Amino acid sequence: MRRAVVLVVALVGAVLLAGCGSAPPAGPSAERSLILATTTSTQDSGLLDELLPEFTRATGWQVKTLAVGSGQALELGRRGEADVLLVHSPAAEEEFVAEGAAGPRRLVMHNDFVLVGPSADPAGIRGTDSAEAMRRIAGTRAVFVSRGDDSGTHAREKALWADAGITPGGSWYQATGQGMGATLRVAGEKAAYTLSDRATYLAQRDTLSLEVLGEGDPGLLNVYHVIEMTRRAGDRVRPDGATAFADWIVSPAAQEAIGRFGRAEFGQPLFTPDAGKAEATPGG
Repeated sequence: MRRAVVLVVALVGAVLLAGCGSAPPAGPSAERSLILATTTSTQDSGLLDELLPEFTRATGWQVKTLAVGSGQALELGRRGEADVLLVHSPAAEEEFVAEGAAGPRRLVMHNDFVLVGPSADPAGIRGTDSAEAMRRIAGTRAVFVSRGDDSGTHAREKALWADAGITPGGSWYQATGQGMGATLRVAGEKAAYTLSDRATYLAQRDTLSLEVLGEGDPGLLNVYHVIEMTRRAGDRVRPDGATAFADWIVSPAAQEAIGRFGRAEFGQPLFTPDAGKAEATPGG
């Protein structure tokens, strides 16, 4: 009798174990997962929602995205906490790659920055070049909202102030410390000026009381690169995942997807694919 009980218990245990073993896996395998550190503009514009599912279908790699400013993305790469970076702060990128922990840096795409503000345009910047626009904003002490987050957009804004010979400060100059979408919302609420990448502005335009008042200046060029990390940055880095993403985003299929993104909704592409082209520089 005792032996029969033992056999029944063993059979029940086997059934339970088999049931546990048949449960579906909880999420993607870590063996095919990578971490992408990128800018808030690629997320806020909706570009990543378009690209990442296509990348996963094409390669089998799952992507965890960390959307931060370019400066923070570079720092994540520096600490070995990201496998691949998609950023838009060229001067900082060049310094970063020269440190030696990163692998190849490749041109991906560009769009441009725009100066936006209230339709009343109290500083009178409409139609002026970027240097004159910054001087007028400072001269009239019109409210300017900065990201203030060490992002690529913040770096470009600081360069525009420098080109204008202005050191901004005082109550009229306010920093959010947040991403592009949040900064646009704050600027709209304050009827203030700000600098935005065009893609994020267009993606949120219908919710904002802001207009494009300055555009087309060579200093407003906004260039994106992909940077692969290597094990020199840390043992957690997945160089195979980094290379898979970098190779894919400069491939014809990904470049075509970038070129069509936004065309149906906004009547114009939000980014211009640049893989394989000669490098352009802001102000050049």
